[in-house]
Amino acid sequence: MKENAVITIISITIIVLNMMMIIVLDIKNAIMMATMAEVTAVVMAEITAATMAEVTVVVMAEVTVVVMAVITVVVKDVAAVGAGCFNLINN
Repeated sequence: MKENAVITIISITIIVLNMMMIIVLDIKNAIMMATMAEVTAVVMAEITAATMAEVTVVVMAEVTVVVMAVITVVVKDVAAVGAGCFNLINN
């Protein structure tokens, strides 16, 4: 009888330890998944921010070049018209 009781207690202990191990592994997996999700979110946010900053710099440089070219053309045209008017007035 005592041997059966000892075997039963040992069996129950092994089952409980296995269940605890499964719970610990589940918790570890949950933590790892949450950590990976957080790392992925942060990395994606950083990449997006860096990409947007780079795109903004490039677009602003392009816009500045185009606007400056247009302003230069307009100023030259205005100067030419002004010079033409000056010549007309003085002749």
